[in-house]
Amino acid sequence: MTTATRFVVVGLGNPGPDYQATRHNAGYMVVDELAADAGVQLSKHRTGALVGEYRRPGSDISVVLVKTGTFMNVSGAAVLAVLRFYKTTVDHLIVVHDDIDLLFDEIRIKVGGGHGGHNGLRDIIAVLGTPDFTRIRVGVGRPHGRTDTAAHVLQRFTPAEREILPTLISDAADATTMVMTEGVAAAQRVYHTRKP
Repeated sequence: MTTATRFVVVGLGNPGPDYQATRHNAGYMVVDELAADAGVQLSKHRTGALVGEYRRPGSDISVVLVKTGTFMNVSGAAVLAVLRFYKTTVDHLIVVHDDIDLLFDEIRIKVGGGHGGHNGLRDIIAVLGTPDFTRIRVGVGRPHGRTDTAAHVLQRFTPAEREILPTLISDAADATTMVMTEGVAAAQRVYHTRKP
């Protein structure tokens, strides 16, 4: 019997209805999309996170979907708890998050690097003691005018953006799946040439 390769896919966001449709919750939205596609329900796990598991049909890949259930700036403890529980290393960790350094509707994939001012990534890197995990970066655009960055990411998407948002979230979910099935380089070739 073949042992499955397990990936832990963590979506970053803030809990509660006030944050549900905000830019900062793009990671949660992508995990919700993956869960819906797989027919999986996320539920409260003993680690405190919301977790759902599935095995990809016809493959040796098992997936643990995670929404941290914590506020963004304290994401690290939940990520570490899930990795320890599932005995998974950072080379099989994929973190999906919003990114203001990308135009709205852009998707980029990278392994390692800094946190770019993203508080969720900052805390994960600090708690894990390494930046060497895969990130799916979902572009939410920079604030216009004098809007503060922190205020911008906590705002809801504009009506025009909401028309495109389902496609962005679906594509980011597909990019995440491609990383697991075909690798980072293959996913980069597809999604780094995708036009927003």
